[in-house]
Amino acid sequence: MFKWSILCVLLAANVGLGCAAEPEDQRPNIVVFLVDDMGVMDTSVPMLTDGAGKPQRFPLNDFYRTPNMEVLASRGIRFNNFHAMSVCSPTRISLMTGQNAARHRTTNWINPDQDNRGDRGPIAWNWRGLGSQSPTLARHLQSAGYRTIHVGKGHFGPRGSEGADPKNLGFDVSVGGASIGAPGSYYAEKGFGKLTQRSQAAVPDLDEYHGSEMFLTEALTLEANKQVAKAVADRKPFFLYFAHYAVHSPFDSDPRFAKNYVDSGKPKNAQAFATLIEGMDKSLGDLLAQLESLGVADNTMILFLGDNGSDAPLGHEHAVACSAPLRGKKGSHYEGGTRVPMIAAWARPNPTTEVQKSWAIPPNGVQGQLAAVYDLFPTILDLAGLELGLVVDGVSLRTLFAGKPDPRRPPTFLMHFPHAPHRSNYFTVWRNGNWKLIYHYFAEESSGTTRYQLFNLEKDPYEQDDLAERNPQQLSTMYQQLVAELANQKALMPLGGDNREILPLPPM
Repeated sequence: MFKWSILCVLLAANVGLGCAAEPEDQRPNIVVFLVDDMGVMDTSVPMLTDGAGKPQRFPLNDFYRTPNMEVLASRGIRFNNFHAMSVCSPTRISLMTGQNAARHRTTNWINPDQDNRGDRGPIAWNWRGLGSQSPTLARHLQSAGYRTIHVGKGHFGPRGSEGADPKNLGFDVSVGGASIGAPGSYYAEKGFGKLTQRSQAAVPDLDEYHGSEMFLTEALTLEANKQVAKAVADRKPFFLYFAHYAVHSPFDSDPRFAKNYVDSGKPKNAQAFATLIEGMDKSLGDLLAQLESLGVADNTMILFLGDNGSDAPLGHEHAVACSAPLRGKKGSHYEGGTRVPMIAAWARPNPTTEVQKSWAIPPNGVQGQLAAVYDLFPTILDLAGLELGLVVDGVSLRTLFAGKPDPRRPPTFLMHFPHAPHRSNYFTVWRNGNWKLIYHYFAEESSGTTRYQLFNLEKDPYEQDDLAERNPQQLSTMYQQLVAELANQKALMPLGGDNREILPLPPM
């Protein structure tokens, strides 16, 4: 770590801030770097592994350019089997609460202006999202003395609700956070949507950039770096929740990187998506450089992840296409819908520091054990030295970050989507180890014609061989587990023909 006197000079020169004394609170700073609609294959970092557990490259890894993700992965550990909900708001609220979406009941993305439960969706689902009384991750850290900073996409509640403003949820500072799930535009010359027909989706708090050539991803990065510098100058440990609008549609091409993809052979919108990926990666690099310049890199943990499967415009949502070799994409019930990149690393590894001795992360590590977004809540509280004291579905990933197995973290994942319309309608996914069951509540409206799909992901990682009819014993076992877990989570079911919830699930 830089000497504090040198840091004071840097702060004064770079941001006009001074300081008087070394901070007394040496708790680690925490950054959640969340990318919208970024799936596990939308990176040059190979996240999937071969039979020996070694990273394995696929063609999409050679299409995308993410050199700063490569740096981060070299400094820390990547997860090859990390899951989020298949759409955005459920994941974001799971991260903030430590609960599976089936439990917190925001089981669909939140339409800012109307309840989008679907014709048969549960009436009591949590469309309102989070509120001022919600025991959020940010509120816990704020109460413990952390400077809590929100930059980028919120999408925690509908327009006009308490959750529409992150400052109601425990954040001291919010830049860009609102009820919207996608920006009106990525271009400052269009007011980030304010000067377009999508003005209701304009990104707030960035008026100073309007009319310039600034790209949204860059503007948010500048704002995040300013807020980090202020926290350091104020000698406060900080929690930065940096939630990029990228790489969500609209697929506005980032002109800084467009030339890198013109000869790729990919469609124009796929090229634009790739520029959004590269712009996000530059943002990561700029943040890492800022942490280094402020002298806090070796006391700052970075948790990098996507919020659901890829939305790259490269093929049908149920095909092996935009997430190849995985099947499916955002909103689907296949692995491409829920598998996301996840990297945990110290911004600068320094095993001599006390916190890094306690939270050792092997360089260039790979973790194959299943984990999920709701594990981050207890992990971050653990890192900050705070007691949990809540009912959560997650488990601290401290042992997994060290590259070791952790029997306390069961190899299970539940994804419950009792809504329509989307890429897949009215379904629940249950993972237990290598076995995966997909339950379709209304088979005639699903992608196939059967109520059940059963896959052995060890033998069939790309979900091509449905075993539901050939392995009735395993199907029955998985089905009973699914029913039990939904009951445990007190999950809400879709509505049947009598407009009542389907409880219990129809018998096999």
